[in-house]
Amino acid sequence: MDKISKALKRFSVKEREWIKVILEKIKKSDYKGLKIKKLKARQDIFRAKKGSIRIIYRIKNKRIILLAIERRSDNTYK
Repeated sequence: MDKISKALKRFSVKEREWIKVILEKIKKSDYKGLKIKKLKARQDIFRAKKGSIRIIYRIKNKRIILLAIERRSDNTYK
């Protein structure tokens, strides 16, 4: 099981729906209504958030690569 599938199991059904909507919007480059921020010192890594959920992803050659889907904690951005 990959890291993303394992992370998704820790979320409720409602949270998984939020994650799905956020990922679809990112895929379509429809950032309206999303809280997206470029991470410091990186040009290609971004964070999208909804409540306590954080989706960390990289854009490389116009492809979206998911790095992590986590709840906000002290270790989220390390």
